[in-house]
Amino acid sequence: MSERIETNLGEYDNSWYKPGNSFKRCCWYIINSVFFKSSLFPFSKLKVLLLQLFGASAGKNILIKPCVNIKYPWFLSVGNNVWIGEKVWIDNLGKVVIGNNVCLSQESMLLSGNHDYTQTGFNLIVKEIILEDGVWIGARSVVCGGVVCRNHAVLAVNSVATRDLEPFSVYQGNPAQKVKER
Repeated sequence: MSERIETNLGEYDNSWYKPGNSFKRCCWYIINSVFFKSSLFPFSKLKVLLLQLFGASAGKNILIKPCVNIKYPWFLSVGNNVWIGEKVWIDNLGKVVIGNNVCLSQESMLLSGNHDYTQTGFNLIVKEIILEDGVWIGARSVVCGGVVCRNHAVLAVNSVATRDLEPFSVYQGNPAQKVKER
């Protein structure tokens, strides 16, 4: 019988993780709260400019709806003709790359960080996420760290991508399974 691992959060140590200096993170926290997470500021062009000022790579014709939460724009790359729907959460502790003509539907989440439950200290794990051109992430769906959604893949409503999605394929469920060709 294998030994059981008990979590001890007192051992948690993410001192190795350096997402940027504290002044920059504090400034972004304020900008994100006022202009992105708020429903009172619907203007996408200024949001894109703010992302770029904080180090994001951003293409043309990006639509960012109200109540979007972006952790660290300096780890974000967004292509052309991208739609980011209401209440999308881009929890990019690591790099997130969004290609051209990608749609992130309402309340979808891109989660590049997780924790190692096999370690007593519940260590932080950070892995990049890549959404290639033409990908559609359905409402309330989740893309986990380390996942690549290949060209024109679809992740259906309320699904969870824990592994790579094949191109021109539709995935559904938790964990997401391929259900048909697109």
